[in-house]
Amino acid sequence: MSTARGPILFLGRSDSPVLAHLRAVERDVRALDADAPLTPALLAEQDPWRVVSHGYRRILRRDVLDVLPGRIVNLHIALLPFNRGADPTLWSVLEDTPAGVTIHHIDEGVDTGDVIAQREVALAGHDTLATAYARLQEAMAALFREQWEAIAAGTAARRPQPPGGTAHRVADRDAVAALLTRGWDTPVGELRGARRRPW
Repeated sequence: MSTARGPILFLGRSDSPVLAHLRAVERDVRALDADAPLTPALLAEQDPWRVVSHGYRRILRRDVLDVLPGRIVNLHIALLPFNRGADPTLWSVLEDTPAGVTIHHIDEGVDTGDVIAQREVALAGHDTLATAYARLQEAMAALFREQWEAIAAGTAARRPQPPGGTAHRVADRDAVAALLTRGWDTPVGELRGARRRPW
């Protein structure tokens, strides 16, 4: 168990394996639903030692970040700086960019904060978008379990993201919806590099 000086606040879905790990190793873990707003007043009330975001659907504003500078981290199933924002698994396949997982500090941008740890995950042609997503989530949970003690202690590595990369919004999915012939069960091999092919 870490020696955190206060509760850990988790932002995201209640079925997250990251939340399950935190509850297994920490004495005091509070959870905020993926769609619920995080405000300075809530942070003042909860007084968390660290905040961990996994699947949280809101962008944190500067007034929130200023309450706990350097103590709010996000877990993103992409190998940043590639595929910031929405649907990272889909876009890593369609644009044939590296797939993986990243733990990073949260700043005012969308998935632009300093990197704590990353792991590349190779996606096979027989994977579907759904199985690829599940494998990336497993890799994310494993990386978090390895890194949590250092994150909690404030001793985890920290480095800026390299320049470049890609980013997408939820609305971008509409432009490629016709390519998903079997929805999320569409094989990766059918989609890989589709957005880079000449039309």
